[in-house]
Amino acid sequence: MDKTVKSADEAVRDIGDGAVVMSAGFGLCGIPENLIRALVRKGVKDLTLIGNNLGSTDSADGQLYGIGLLARNGQIKKFIGSFPGPIAKLPWFRELYRSKKIELEIIPQGTLNERIRCAAAGLGGVYTPTGVGTPIEEGKEKRVLDGREYLLELPLRADFALVKAQKGDRAGNLVYRYSARNYNPVMAPAAGVTIAEVEELCETGSFDPDSVHTPGIFVTRIVKGEKYERRT
Repeated sequence: MDKTVKSADEAVRDIGDGAVVMSAGFGLCGIPENLIRALVRKGVKDLTLIGNNLGSTDSADGQLYGIGLLARNGQIKKFIGSFPGPIAKLPWFRELYRSKKIELEIIPQGTLNERIRCAAAGLGGVYTPTGVGTPIEEGKEKRVLDGREYLLELPLRADFALVKAQKGDRAGNLVYRYSARNYNPVMAPAAGVTIAEVEELCETGSFDPDSVHTPGIFVTRIVKGEKYERRT
């Protein structure tokens, strides 16, 4: 089955207003740059974004990268992740937050990963000691297991997942490069529709099956990235 599409714009064609979208990457590493820019061009709004951080900047040139582009464009209503990132220091972001035009749900990094993994595995949640005795426990079920307190954290599932790989084949099998793997493999199975962008598009069967990090069964469509500012 050939899952390729011709452009990033075509790849995000069915992401509409109000969608819940996962965007992989850590800082500037392994982010789906082309798919994010396509969403900016599409102009969809009221998005809930799930990711490690809300975009990033390059200290050398001050340019904004990642899902921060969507935030600056007023397209995100809520961000769920481990920290906003360097853009939290930017005046336009502080104004968005203070005027309640963007909502933040901050989750410990390991908990974020496990909640996404639970969704991918079809589990009902995970008990974790992280956050016990802090504001994070507010409104959550707490249990004592083997003499220790745990919080129940529920799965995080998205309508769409945007992932980025170094290479992929036409069937959607993906291979990531070093630390650019980060959130990509855990997010790919945790959404109704998973869209992958790759630096190198290969013919199916052209690379060793044992090297595959995300099997094509989890990928809905795949596109070769048109432009990369941050090659990972």
